[in-house]
Amino acid sequence: MYAITIPEPGGPEALVWDEVPDPVVGEGEVLVDVVATAVNRADILQRQGFYDPPPGTSPYPGLECSGRVAQVGPGVSGWAVGDEVCALLSGGGYAEKVAVPAGQLLPVPEGVSVERAAALPEVVCTVWSNVFMIAHLRPGETFLVHGGSSGIGTMAIQLAKAVGAKVAVTAGTKEKLERCAELGADVLINYREQDFVAELREATDGKGADVILDNMGAKYLNRNVQALAVNGRLVIIGMQGGVKGELNIGALLAKRGAITATTLRARPVEEKAAIVAAVREHVWPLVSAGHVRPVIDREIPMPDAAEAHRIVEDSSHIGKVLLVTPR
Repeated sequence: MYAITIPEPGGPEALVWDEVPDPVVGEGEVLVDVVATAVNRADILQRQGFYDPPPGTSPYPGLECSGRVAQVGPGVSGWAVGDEVCALLSGGGYAEKVAVPAGQLLPVPEGVSVERAAALPEVVCTVWSNVFMIAHLRPGETFLVHGGSSGIGTMAIQLAKAVGAKVAVTAGTKEKLERCAELGADVLINYREQDFVAELREATDGKGADVILDNMGAKYLNRNVQALAVNGRLVIIGMQGGVKGELNIGALLAKRGAITATTLRARPVEEKAAIVAAVREHVWPLVSAGHVRPVIDREIPMPDAAEAHRIVEDSSHIGKVLLVTPR
């Protein structure tokens, strides 16, 4: 098969479409013929040499994919050759084939093409596990998501609105904020021109956000605490603003707040399977009914992954950038 390899870490040009050995399907795994994958920030970090795949997993980038079942491994039931699926991966999505633990497979939702389904697994599993399984966002609460026009952000807006939350977003351009509003965002904050803490307080009569989903890390740490409501929950899922910050514990105590930091890629297979099962139960009906949908900026041939990485690094996209396998 062919896959995107990284012979040496570096810029987008480090991504090389090359012939590699086919994956071997093990106990409890399914082989998927990949139709499409999507670009995530973790892929960029891996390309740069900062985020190695977990031991024993595929060396190729790609944390999600969609396609068709090509082979069912020993010990697997409920899946058959030819099934249209999408999957949460530890790596290997930038390839023509990938072996996936069966617990990380999802059927392609009704009303979504197999190609577009590649935009769903990573963002849906990230948002559902963090915002709902960990932070327990409830109807009527206020939810703030940073980077509202990103793949994570566009999904977070839709899922939070689906459960009846008030949604605030930050983004850097008028166009991005307008797209967030189209998805249901109630409070639109241009972080280049406005102070999100002040804007959020004004929009909530001084209360703040009950749940914040943050991709910035250190840069926003103390301001996020300031933006929390009493009993608020801050969930950190990224480090785009740095890895080391200083926390005002007094301010956190005054809010009776909680801070959680999580990653998805390195979690045990059993934890990922539990998240995928929860997504299938709670989110897939919303997707099939059209209440939640993948937001896709553009589709690019997988051999041209370097172009896709440049787009995502420039943050010029809205939603997900897909890589489509040549046929």
